[in-house]
Amino acid sequence: MRIHIEGGRLLDPANNLDAKQDLFIADGKIVSIKKKPDGFDSDLQINAKDKIVLPGLVDLCARLREPGLEYKGTIQTESLAANSSGITSICCPPDTDPVIDTPAIIELIHQRSRDAERTNIYPLGALTKDLNSEHLAEMHILKQAGCVGVSNAYNAIDNAEVLRRAFEYAHSCNLTVFLYAEDHALKNNGVVHEGALSTRLGLPPIPETAETVAICRAILLAEQTQVHLHFCRLSTARGVQLIKAAQAQGLPITADVAICNLLLTEMDIADYNSDCHLQPPLRSERDRSGLIAGINDGTITAVCSDHQPHDVDAKAAPFSLTESGASTIEHLLPLMMHLVNREELKLEKAISLLTSQPANILSIDKGSLEEGKDADVCIFDNEESTSIDKDNLLSIGKNTPFNGWETQGAVSHTLLNGRVVFDRSEFK
Repeated sequence: MRIHIEGGRLLDPANNLDAKQDLFIADGKIVSIKKKPDGFDSDLQINAKDKIVLPGLVDLCARLREPGLEYKGTIQTESLAANSSGITSICCPPDTDPVIDTPAIIELIHQRSRDAERTNIYPLGALTKDLNSEHLAEMHILKQAGCVGVSNAYNAIDNAEVLRRAFEYAHSCNLTVFLYAEDHALKNNGVVHEGALSTRLGLPPIPETAETVAICRAILLAEQTQVHLHFCRLSTARGVQLIKAAQAQGLPITADVAICNLLLTEMDIADYNSDCHLQPPLRSERDRSGLIAGINDGTITAVCSDHQPHDVDAKAAPFSLTESGASTIEHLLPLMMHLVNREELKLEKAISLLTSQPANILSIDKGSLEEGKDADVCIFDNEESTSIDKDNLLSIGKNTPFNGWETQGAVSHTLLNGRVVFDRSEFK
């Protein structure tokens, strides 16, 4: 298949490219930018006039619910939802059922991904066996099987000696540890940010220190072991400051934030909206501003959807009894553009947070429009306004906190390996 994407604004932060140029694709690869190759006859021509042509997005965290929770979502359904936001590469945490702690589960995920033919899926292996926080997983074997990193997901490792040995083992395997920083004792079954709102609503609180204490401990152990440590889903301004200080010392530490924490605050929970029950919780406006500042000064280098589709019953109980998480994958790019339109982020910075920088964290060869690379491409129409309607989501999970939001822009086409996997005109 030969494809000619014509007249678009090519925007590729990895190569400092921002120009109105044509893109030529053949045999799944980008063969030329700007100049038509000799003898090139296109099988498909896509008019990208007045649109932005981007690298396929890399989502650093999305739960596809397969294997184990297929009634909440599958690799097929959630990958289609991802394509509608221009996402072509997804990193999935190890807390599936069964846990990603054996090569067999990794191969199952890769096989389902090949069957779906919609996204590249990069699994994280378990840091400890069955995520039990006690016995280390066989990280070397997991890496050989195709894991791009290791994580214990939401299961905190309370024993500092176990965490130290886990860091040492991961470092010896040249694996990045993806750590969700939360002290379970300080969290103490909380569900919302600790503050005036949690008191008024009578909901169990989660203090800022549940995150910051865990960050401090992990930084000290990373300093000792020199492991490449990636902090997942930061939620506090103070946490950003701690990581910035560690980076200034030269420690190999990176961090990301979920899109919800950049656009929402604890005030969005005011009517006990269970779709705003998230982990980490939505925090104060001061924290939200601190996260934006952390992006702009380079402390945070990736934004992810943190997609967690749920069935209706999971969100239909009193707030404290509902399951945490939001269905966000199919609006990741429009929501980022919302921040650009509010002038909180520059356009090139916003795109790099979704393409080249998460690809660098995962050490995968994605997130650019370079000649010779896989033709994973997103075409974004910045002039088309859209309204988010939870009943019309492509994801099985309808649990979005952005229901009713008006966003500017929508993905018109998504290509994976030079093949169109999403065309918005087919959904109108």
